[in-house]
Amino acid sequence: MITVLGYTIAKLKKASVEISMLIATLAGGIAGAIYKTPVLSDLPRHLIEGAFTYFDVILVFSTATLFMAILSESGGVAYLVRGTLKTFGHLRLLALLILMIIILIPGALTGAGSVSLLVVGAPVALALQELGISKRRTAAILFIIAGLSAAAPPVNIWAMIVCAGTAIPYVGFELPLGIPVLILGTFTILTLGWKKEPLLDRKKDEEIFAAIPERMAWWRVILPFIVFFGLIAASRLWPFSLPVFGLPLEFTIAALVAWLLSPIRLNILQLSRRTMDRLLPLLATMVVVGMLQQIMTATGIRGLLAYAVISIPLVLLFISLAAVIPLSEGILTYGGAAVFGIPLIWYLDSIGLHATVAMAGLSLLWPLGDGLPPTALIGRLSVMVTEYKESYWRFLKSTWLPWIVITIVGILMVVYSTKLEFLVKWSM
Repeated sequence: MITVLGYTIAKLKKASVEISMLIATLAGGIAGAIYKTPVLSDLPRHLIEGAFTYFDVILVFSTATLFMAILSESGGVAYLVRGTLKTFGHLRLLALLILMIIILIPGALTGAGSVSLLVVGAPVALALQELGISKRRTAAILFIIAGLSAAAPPVNIWAMIVCAGTAIPYVGFELPLGIPVLILGTFTILTLGWKKEPLLDRKKDEEIFAAIPERMAWWRVILPFIVFFGLIAASRLWPFSLPVFGLPLEFTIAALVAWLLSPIRLNILQLSRRTMDRLLPLLATMVVVGMLQQIMTATGIRGLLAYAVISIPLVLLFISLAAVIPLSEGILTYGGAAVFGIPLIWYLDSIGLHATVAMAGLSLLWPLGDGLPPTALIGRLSVMVTEYKESYWRFLKSTWLPWIVITIVGILMVVYSTKLEFLVKWSM
């Protein structure tokens, strides 16, 4: 109660999500210290330990975003979007599917749909409008697919948080996440992008695509990805002959290749600083989520939540996922995975459901909350890059059909997780 009160007061004082969560964490820790859970002298240690809980996730997030930033600054992203329009513009269906893949890649590699929008959002939004899609439906497409990109493999921060909190290895997610994301992404872009409307002014998109360097070529864009996925494949093909590189080092090597292949000279230090400045709120969220998780463990709040989850009738629990999971993301961002995801997976695993598939199902629901206040991170960015000026709720209402379908698929994956276990085995 004190933790929730601390968060509420901080938000009423217009504090950021990260500061609000930090105040809630401190309030919960001090309240627990009154009952010596934890002892007040141990509170700083718990806060410091918690701050490093997701250090590995932060490294992945930082290196992956720098990799995508180098590709974007070198003109590679705009080159891909322009090439898609020129080559497949007359094949509208194929052009939509390729644009969907372009949106999915940055978020899948970084674990953040916001990165997809920051890196490829503006050129893809212009391309979608060039294909006759209104700004409102363009914003809706970007919101849903950017959210799905955050859930896509290889980097899923919600699953990483839950895995870290439940001591479950972060392996076997490729097919349980990849297949639903591709199917739901295709459904979304075809549902919202099928209707064609008259083309609008082309002046702005000509200005953006004119900035592509003359020496940019397809191999300069593709080769860094070949290096990245080649390193991942090599470590799996020859696990006893190669050292374990890890995603941060693999992204760093790919970023170095992208920098060397850039047709224009990039100041890597300045670009790194700008990238980290842009990432700082998200990195701060990861640090504070770790601190919150540590304090919740020390004070017994996590145990209380786990008991509350166990006490709910199973059918009611499955139905409530449609509201609880997105709302937790809308309020706590990634903290929702730590507060609700960890005890939920403990419980589902204890009753015989498959934890990895269940996590994949929940990972489809969490991104929906990124369109809900107070945070609405992906939703606000979608509106911003599209330059949609009308009612935010009107934009959000236009996502109703993909929203419902994604919710149903996510819950069914949790309910029938044991029957989908083969997807995990095929991913190993």
